[in-house]
Order: sequence, then structure tokens, then C-alpha cells
Amino acid sequence: MTLTLIPMLSLPGGSEWIIIALVVLLLFGGKKIPELMRGLGKGVRNFKDGLNDASKEVDDAAKAATKNPDEKA
Repeated sequence: MTLTLIPMLSLPGGSEWIIIALVVLLLFGGKKIPELMRGLGKGVRNFKDGLNDASKEVDDAAKAATKNPDEKA
């Protein structure tokens, strides 16, 4: 049963991306697409910034823990 689902999970190919782009163009129109892409870019940038901040906090906590190994919280 699971073997039959694996081909359905593949990524779209070249012609499928063209069809998806045409459907998006028809649904939203040419004037809305730049606004949508700008919003998507801001969302991705905020997500990456959040990941970097979380990673920095984890690194800082690890450094603080290795700096004073005798102290216990």
C-alpha cells in the first residue's frame, strides 16, 4: 500500500510548474503577484532571522554552560 503512494509524493516537473504559474496568474492577476511575492519574501526572511536568533541563543547557552562547569543552576 505504501509503495503506491511514493510516486504521488514527487515534486512537480517543468511543464507542471508552468501550469501552476498560469493558474496563479489567472487567480490573482498580474498586479497582485508582486505583492504576494514581496509578502512571501518578508515571511521567509523573518523565518530565517528567527532561526538564526534561536541558534545564537542555543550557542550562547552552550558556551555559558561550558565556561562554568562547576556551577550548578
